[in-house]
This record gives sequence, C-alpha cells and structure tokens, in this order.
Amino acid sequence: MFIVSEMKISDVIIENPYLILMLEHLGINLEVHDKTIEQICNESNISTELFLTIANLFNGFKPLPITEYTSNDIQTIIKYLKNSHQYYMEEKYPQIQDYFEKINKINDHAEIIMIGKFFDKYFLEVTEHLDYENDVVFPYVLDLNNLLTHKNSDKAVSSYSVTEYKKHHDDIEEKLTDLNNLLIKYLPQKNDQQIRRKLLFCLFELEYDLKIHSQIEETILIPLVEKMEHLAKKRK
Repeated sequence: MFIVSEMKISDVIIENPYLILMLEHLGINLEVHDKTIEQICNESNISTELFLTIANLFNGFKPLPITEYTSNDIQTIIKYLKNSHQYYMEEKYPQIQDYFEKINKINDHAEIIMIGKFFDKYFLEVTEHLDYENDVVFPYVLDLNNLLTHKNSDKAVSSYSVTEYKKHHDDIEEKLTDLNNLLIKYLPQKNDQQIRRKLLFCLFELEYDLKIHSQIEETILIPLVEKMEHLAKKRK
C-alpha cells in the first residue's frame, strides 16, 4: 500500500506493524487516535513529505529525490537514525545475545558455538559502524546544517566530507541474512524450537529495520548532505 497524507495513521500501522518502529525512531507517541498522517506530522513538527518518504520505504517503495529540504528535516533524519542506533544497541542486540545464551544451554552442538562467535564478530563490526556515525558523521552534518541555517555562525565545520562517509558506509544488515540462513538450514536442533523461533523473529525484525536505516542514509541523507556541501562551498 502506498501511503499518502490523508490516510489515518492507525490504518497504515495495522497494514504494516513495522511502522511502529518508525514512529518510535521519530519520537512519535503511539497513541494516535483517528488522526491522519498530516495531522500527526503537524503536531510533531515533522515534514509530511519526509514522513511519507520514510513510511513508504517501510512499505517497499523507493523514495523520490528530495529537491528541497529544511533545517528541521536534517535534524529529524539525524534524530531518527540516532534513535535507531539506541534501539539496536540497547534493545535488539542484548535480546539476541540472550537468546543465543539460552540456546547454548539447551543445545550443546559445536555449531551453536560457531554461530555465536559469528554473531559476536558481526556485533563488533556493527558497533564500530554505529560509533563512527554517532561520533563523526552526525556531528558533521549538524554542524554543516547549523552553518547554512545561521548565516553569522562562526563555528568552523570540519574538513570531513560526505564522500568519505560513502566510502565507509556498509550494508550492515547483509550478514544477518547469512546468520538467518545458518540457523534455518544447518543448525542441528535439540529441544530449542521455541527459543530458536523467538531468535529468528528477533533477527528478522532487526534485519528489516536495518535495511530501512541503510536506505535512509544512502537515498535521503547522503544526497541531502551533498547538496548542503555544495551550498557551503558557494558561500565561501
């Protein structure tokens, strides 16, 4: 279903429950009553166009290029991505690690240890990726946004460029597909059906959200920052 601003937000959530994650990442309360998307966006000070772009990503539609943006759009995107990071690090990854520990207590096959190590290595890679974005990319984007918004801003922006980010950017969700394949196809089972199901559902949810996360960065954030850098150069 392609989402438009006149739709009730409750209807689109029922159609695709993963949109609950989107609302959470945007900091929007789930108590939406019978309000339309446009009403919710106005109340939350979020661009309806940006909301619809992200929401339709969740429904499988590629975004159209955003030709215009506001300072608030940039802040909203960074807020969304930061909240996503918090969700991954404080909720999903500890939950997955807990499931692996429970399976390991029930199932003593050597493959369990192997897959657990695979996940631990992957988790370290993801942590490095998210830390890089939190510590380098996002502060740079916000400083650049502040420079363009406040003409008299005397705060220097680092010499960093979004080009470096594009080189550094990885699709961190791809290895989760490998992990799911290992769990479904090859891992010997031993009285761990329920925990394995919970683990797989947890991994699928994480993979789904990470895919959207990467698409927002690649198709929305990076093109916008490239335009911002171009504007900043013209002002020098």
